[in-house]
Amino acid sequence: MSVAAGAFEATVAPYRRELEAHCYRMLGSLHDAEDTVQETLVRAWGAVDRLEAGSNVRAWLYRIATNRCLTLIERRRRRELPMDLSPGAPAGEIAWLEPYPDDRFASVDPGPEARYEASETVQLAFVALLQHLPGRQRAALVLRDVLGLPAAEAADVLEMSVAALNSALQRARAAVAGRLPQVEQPDADVARTAELYAAAWERGDTDAIMALLSADARYAMPPLPEWYAGHDDIRDFLLDGPLRHGWRFLPARANGQIAFGTYAWDDARECHVALGLDLLRTRGGKITEVVSFLSPEIFGRFGLPDEVA
Repeated sequence: MSVAAGAFEATVAPYRRELEAHCYRMLGSLHDAEDTVQETLVRAWGAVDRLEAGSNVRAWLYRIATNRCLTLIERRRRRELPMDLSPGAPAGEIAWLEPYPDDRFASVDPGPEARYEASETVQLAFVALLQHLPGRQRAALVLRDVLGLPAAEAADVLEMSVAALNSALQRARAAVAGRLPQVEQPDADVARTAELYAAAWERGDTDAIMALLSADARYAMPPLPEWYAGHDDIRDFLLDGPLRHGWRFLPARANGQIAFGTYAWDDARECHVALGLDLLRTRGGKITEVVSFLSPEIFGRFGLPDEVA
């Protein structure tokens, strides 16, 4: 069938954001997800005349996007967080997981067979765990347990038999079972903990910062491979470096988690300059993990300025 460009764009536009979230889960990178969605739409436009009337456009787009993701997974290194690295991994050869802006996340109502809440399927811990699954197992888990697609539809997207899909899904479920940490959903108490944490940093109050961390808290700063665990290690690290500077924290939202854009004082520029995007994970009113992405070039994607006067 012949389709005008305007009609094509109107047809695919409702799926653009959910495709991006799907590709982000698969690839662990917003940049790669954006490129993959763009390539998916270009390929779809090139093949639109072969799409039969009445076809499931959403499933068709997911098939193209998922196949492209699988190709990239085969060609590229998996995305990592510092605390998930194998011992002795060469720092120069690591591809890092990237954060994902909440306002880009399309909360698609999952099908009745989904096993996860939509909000938890973009959290860092979940996306990081997905990266350790082989490509087809990863896709099977996302299509079935995240999106809740029926087995026949998911098998069609992956162009495999239902039996092969179920086999990949069983292996994926076994690999992730019991490995996902409990994450508190943001509420007034979590927000208050985050506010106290930001205020403690701005005051340079080490004791107040530590009082808000759980005993088993972890602190990481990709792309630096080093990470710190427990009060003693984190306190020594903060006193030895970061807390020698003055800080400003601006609230943000990323991966369904509370986040802050962090700004360190710069004497030469006489202002606080963008340094990292901190994502917080909490449990029982305590902060259990801070992942500070030292990538100020991404601040614009999260609605954050480059500096604070």
